[in-house]
Amino acid sequence: MTSKKPATSKNDKSGTSKAEQSREEKSTTEQARAPKKAAAKKTAAKKVTARKAPAKTGTAKAGTAKRTGAAGKSGSAAKSGSVTVPRARKPEPPARERPAEVAVSPALDAHDRERLLHGVHHDPHSVLGAHPVPGGIAFRAFRPYAQAVTVVSGDLRADLHDDGDGFFSGLLPLSEVPAHRLLVTYDGTVHETEDAYRFLPTLGELDLHLIGEGRHEQLWRVLGAHVLTHQGVTGTRFSVWAPNARGVRVAGNFNFWDAGGHAMRSLGSSGVWELFVPGIGEGELYKFEITRPDGSRTLRADPLARRTEVPPATSSVVHASHHEWGDAEWMAHRADTPVHEAPLSVYEVHLASWRPGLTYRQLAEQLPAYVTEMGFTHVELMPVAEHPFGGSWGYQVTGFYAPTARLGTPDDFKYLVDRLHQAGIGVLMDWVPAHFPRDDWALAEFDGRPLYEHHDPLRAAHPDWGTLEFDFGRREVRNFLVANAVFWCEEFHIDGLRVDAVASMLYLDYSREPGQWTPNEHGGRENLDAVAFLQEMNATVYRRCPGVVTIAEESTAWDGVTRPTHHRGPSGFGGLGFGLKWNMGWMHDSLQYMSHDPVHRRYHHHEMTFSMVYAYSENYVLPISHDEVVHGKRSLVSKMPGDWWQQRAGHRAYLGFMWAHPGKQLLFMGQEFAQGAEWSEAHGPDWWLLDPSYGAEADHRGVRDLVRDLNAGYRAAPALWQRDTDPAGFQWLTGDAADDNVFAFLRHAADGTPLLAVSHLAPVVRHDYRIGVPEDVPAWLEVLNTDAARYGGSDVVHPDPVKPEPPGAHGRPASIRLTLPPLATVWLRPA
Repeated sequence: MTSKKPATSKNDKSGTSKAEQSREEKSTTEQARAPKKAAAKKTAAKKVTARKAPAKTGTAKAGTAKRTGAAGKSGSAAKSGSVTVPRARKPEPPARERPAEVAVSPALDAHDRERLLHGVHHDPHSVLGAHPVPGGIAFRAFRPYAQAVTVVSGDLRADLHDDGDGFFSGLLPLSEVPAHRLLVTYDGTVHETEDAYRFLPTLGELDLHLIGEGRHEQLWRVLGAHVLTHQGVTGTRFSVWAPNARGVRVAGNFNFWDAGGHAMRSLGSSGVWELFVPGIGEGELYKFEITRPDGSRTLRADPLARRTEVPPATSSVVHASHHEWGDAEWMAHRADTPVHEAPLSVYEVHLASWRPGLTYRQLAEQLPAYVTEMGFTHVELMPVAEHPFGGSWGYQVTGFYAPTARLGTPDDFKYLVDRLHQAGIGVLMDWVPAHFPRDDWALAEFDGRPLYEHHDPLRAAHPDWGTLEFDFGRREVRNFLVANAVFWCEEFHIDGLRVDAVASMLYLDYSREPGQWTPNEHGGRENLDAVAFLQEMNATVYRRCPGVVTIAEESTAWDGVTRPTHHRGPSGFGGLGFGLKWNMGWMHDSLQYMSHDPVHRRYHHHEMTFSMVYAYSENYVLPISHDEVVHGKRSLVSKMPGDWWQQRAGHRAYLGFMWAHPGKQLLFMGQEFAQGAEWSEAHGPDWWLLDPSYGAEADHRGVRDLVRDLNAGYRAAPALWQRDTDPAGFQWLTGDAADDNVFAFLRHAADGTPLLAVSHLAPVVRHDYRIGVPEDVPAWLEVLNTDAARYGGSDVVHPDPVKPEPPGAHGRPASIRLTLPPLATVWLRPA
């Protein structure tokens, strides 16, 4: 039996006319574009070099590997050049009974070659890999810089023909596409690998539908890089949303950062590109090479990378988690009590500078112990998501799904959260969905056009920070952010998200002059897209993650920040759905009051009382945060007037007032021991102030001991936290004693048990000062006094119970007489 050799390329057409060659090229192009359609029917009318079908017993030809062929003998393997195909034992039928079949060139046509070379092929799987064609199975590979490529399948080995420019092809006389591997030779080194283009898509229709709808609440499970076993082979699936891209390829260490051989396929109208790369696993560095609409290329970090290189390096890292959680008890009970009815005393921490040089795992050995000793219920971590510039403190995020690699791996961060939970400490983290930086390897114009940012440059550019605002109106962008909020809560067991810069999201005219913004469809200045996003985010987090709290850093009088999303307020908007809101008004007013010299405070008394006018309009946190103690703002103790003794006394008195005031508490690191210097991320708190060898160590240790005792007294007194959002939990006793610089009020627990707080913010002692009190409490016992000697005070204390007596005061039938210490706050409870 003889047959003609299939053409090895479209230039090898001996025995055919020019017209036939032209028709053959057209046929080959059509076959490459649609290999799963009726190939024989489409090529039957074309005149190409014919060969008889080899069937299962035909002689194996060299295909494109060799140009010579040899017929084998019955019962033996037929060999030709480097192709070896085992001969079937079934005897051949007579030649006249076998239908003739038209063979085609396995080489790619010029159009597909050019698209692959230029990174603009939307469906490389349709032309690369193995495909049935008339005459057998066509194998095609694109391996830039390879010297040779060999197909291996069982006992079959076939060298593919070098078609130039890194393309290799061959036509093998097989009836079905086999499972196969490739031997790729580079400069004498042979690399054996699976053929990435023999695999089906790894993403299902439901995932793509949810992505298209903007409703994939676990988006990180389908986009990004994932180590998995697919069709029995272990490798990594890469997938990325880039709807404007003409083509996307993967570059990394595994291909020497030459993305040419790893083109991704477009999964329809979803805008998602996908490629399963066999044989690579966790720890691999990678980026996406995106061909923009204008044909230029850009190399981008993965927006959903779950691990990154250590900055300033910018590559994404394939990650697979191996952490085994030990906080089951914490997770099972964190939703037992609503957060606004529970004690919440927060220690705000910048992890990289709390104790500089510590990793996540080293922090896990020190931070839980310190926070436990100090009595805080929670820590709040300044942003931990990856960011390129440490001086941004994490507020300009490029890796929204990756903890910063500066301190360790994602599993190391999980270990820190786990250890905090096991110590009984909740973990809040700052989350930054308002904006992102313009770095050209990150999200800005990700696929060549505005994608994550708004298409209107005026809407996209953040006027204050030189960053870009997210396009909250685009469903896929909302999905990216909502899923990110869920990601931190579900994957890292975060107990709460403090959402940064909410005000900048809510208002179209935020920091913009007239003419720099466009009103919404109703003519107003509200950003309706951002409102919808925040409502969706809060509703989704609360539905999916019981016990988690969301906290808004919102500095305006927006109505209903902590109102449920389904309840409409006077403005006509539903609530934003946050659990808590930072009380920026209280912070500003109270610090302003404390900065005045005590002799002038009588004229500013309202700055300490005004907060109670609106204290129950939202569920509040009282924040003394990093923003108040950074460069140019002075530390908390340094804001106080007077000499060093008065500054420390004012500091202590203010903290006592703050812990007694309705609302949850937040204090930034370093302020718990009266650090005099402003905070800097370069060196963190001045821990040396607590060194016993330092002369003024006792002054700072006294303040730290007070904060510890404030937390202990706070947690032991339900009156200070059970009814934070209920007006019945608070009563002024005297809120108008401006000349005396005195504030006195009652807090009530759910069962009515009161706690009396008196703050005296003048640097003198006031003897026998009468405070009106309820007549049903027979005696009051001092439980905390910020002027105690152990805190560094003058020790004007009340060791014995104080009994009510006539006459009354402040509208009460009875009163108690107190000696008010200078610049101090006193707490008393029923004896």
